[in-house]
Amino acid sequence: MDTEAQHTERDPSSPADPQPDPASDDGSRSVRVSGAPEGPDPAPGPGTDAAEDAPDSGRGPSWRRTGLLGAVCVVFLLLLSHFVAQPFLIPSGSMEPTLQVGDRILVNKLAYRFSSEPRRGDVVVFDGTGSFVQEEPAGDPVTGLLHDTAAALGLAAPDETDFVKRVVGVGGDRIVCCDTTGRLTVNGARIQEPYLTPGDRPSDVPFDIVVPPGTLWVMGDHRSQSSDSRDHLGSPGGGVVPVDQVIGRADWIVWPFGRWTTVTETDAYDAVPPPPAGGHQVGPRGRGHG
Repeated sequence: MDTEAQHTERDPSSPADPQPDPASDDGSRSVRVSGAPEGPDPAPGPGTDAAEDAPDSGRGPSWRRTGLLGAVCVVFLLLLSHFVAQPFLIPSGSMEPTLQVGDRILVNKLAYRFSSEPRRGDVVVFDGTGSFVQEEPAGDPVTGLLHDTAAALGLAAPDETDFVKRVVGVGGDRIVCCDTTGRLTVNGARIQEPYLTPGDRPSDVPFDIVVPPGTLWVMGDHRSQSSDSRDHLGSPGGGVVPVDQVIGRADWIVWPFGRWTTVTETDAYDAVPPPPAGGHQVGPRGRGHG
């Protein structure tokens, strides 16, 4: 009989063996944890991912990330508005029925950027400082900056110096109102204007003007309600707008959705001949409107 083997044999009734030494235990970590009594979670070891046990504060967009994203979007829209296409809120009925109060249009700033210039019939937005408005109104710089930002995004009315009108004559043109049929003539060609507000005449004020080179003669489509070049015949500049004051061409109506369309081009000026090479013999003259 092997007495040594008998001494080493376990008695089923004997107490449980002591817990194995963690340093020498090769068992599964998960087995040890599942068998351990409930209590505080152990500190993460070298092989654990601390991010798994950390709060979920870093997951999903935080308010800082959302704010940064919003700021980037605003800066992008401002750059787009400054260089490419600017939203413009129509504040008055001077261009009805083509543009109505509350319409938001997109002004194409690239239309005249590369050598081309405004043509007769184009609907343009321009800065009227020095032509329609002699001095830019003074105001609070902070309020002005906020307003300019909102206006650039189409969320506020434009500056008091910004106007939207239709080009009726370009440099060198002679514009007369009116002929025996009550219509405008440009370089002697009679103009049929289908875009006018029904019931409006081309002008209630007679005028005869030769447009200086590098400038434009502009009028609203709602002639009886439009303050345009006719109103400034006696002002410095004679009512014409310098070409370099044009901000861009109104190409699209983008709001409200029911009016989402392009600003229709007109063929009313297709038959107008170019001004004579030596210029017209009649100098600028006329009377103010209103």
